[in-house]
Amino acid sequence: MGISKTRLKTEILAGITSFFAISYIIIVNPMILSDAGIPAGLSVFATVFSSAIGCLIMALWAKAPVILTPGMGVNAFFTYTVVVGMHLSWQQAVAISIFSSLIYMVIAFTRASEFLANAIPAVLKKGITVGIGLFLVTLGLEKAELIQSSGKRALLAAGSLSNPATLLALFGLLLSLILFLRRVPGGFVIGIIVTSLVGVLFHIGGTQATSISLSQLPKYSEILFKGDFSQMFSIKFLLAVFSMTMILVFESMGILEGILQDPSQFRKAFQASSVTTFISGFLGTSPTVAAAESASGIESGGRTGIVSLVSGILFLLSLFFIPLLSYVPQAAIAPVIIITGAVMMEQLATINFADFTDWFPAFLIIVLIPLTGSISMGLAFGFVAYPILKLAMGKQSEVHPIMYVLGLLFLAQLGFNSILV
Repeated sequence: MGISKTRLKTEILAGITSFFAISYIIIVNPMILSDAGIPAGLSVFATVFSSAIGCLIMALWAKAPVILTPGMGVNAFFTYTVVVGMHLSWQQAVAISIFSSLIYMVIAFTRASEFLANAIPAVLKKGITVGIGLFLVTLGLEKAELIQSSGKRALLAAGSLSNPATLLALFGLLLSLILFLRRVPGGFVIGIIVTSLVGVLFHIGGTQATSISLSQLPKYSEILFKGDFSQMFSIKFLLAVFSMTMILVFESMGILEGILQDPSQFRKAFQASSVTTFISGFLGTSPTVAAAESASGIESGGRTGIVSLVSGILFLLSLFFIPLLSYVPQAAIAPVIIITGAVMMEQLATINFADFTDWFPAFLIIVLIPLTGSISMGLAFGFVAYPILKLAMGKQSEVHPIMYVLGLLFLAQLGFNSILV
């Protein structure tokens, strides 16, 4: 059965929306990896190629509207924990990434993935969805400069309404909200374009200089296939593999469970994610994950692999238009991320607040994901708390045996992370 023109238009617009929502990764990921010693001018190619390949695999294999790209949490782990904190080289960090993703693939292509997905209680899955939503809201508010880091007692401080970028973001938010509520096709894309044009007209943001150009492509081979496995039997290497594997498997599982509208897409999407993660190490970047920002395209009506295919094509085309991408200000992207996060947080209405043994573990996931900026950290505390509280209240019959194992593994992860940092 063919796809209607209306549906095709919706899918294409959703793909464009998802790409713009995550496009900042093209510049941000190389900047973070540069602190690990990977030249930004070269890792931008790894970022683009791994994202494009991942989106293509997702489109053809899983047929799901999910964008795969180097993850913001795991790239920080790669750079600041493994390289800076553990004093390993970026080549050794790449080897750790490859080894971890190999384990991830084994889990994804065996019944272990279904077993794990079925064992996780619905309340924790809902907590993951809400937590990721709140994380996106926080990210969007920061991009809009409505909130900012505070050096005082409060973790965050309010931004200034005298800031032109903040005013531009508020304009974009109002416009995007109206388009969203009126269900205008491609409303998010329209909001991004109009807000960007207003920003250019009034010289507000979006004009960051970039030294990245296609002329550096011939040097890209300098970071290809550079994994160094010489330390693979050392304690540091194995501890880092364990922690990175936990992050990759459960962060990806949490995001996919949280954003996919069709549960039947989960298994192949999980597999596509694992394969792309494995490939990314050989390409010279930190591991890829399913981007939470994919939810913006899904919220725009995207339901098939056309979304990821369009985004993958745009990733490749971005190599030629990186200077133009710099004209899309953060203030234009922020409204889409804020609204998407708010929609994901609607899952709060389905959580049983009357049972505190259900609510409190979900609560830990919800608040710790945005407060720590780490999806895996929120998952760890929630998964540790759930079996403990159920046992304490004599409700062990509600706990799948695998949850005890996961609780211990996440507890070990928390312990290992404190050793690694």
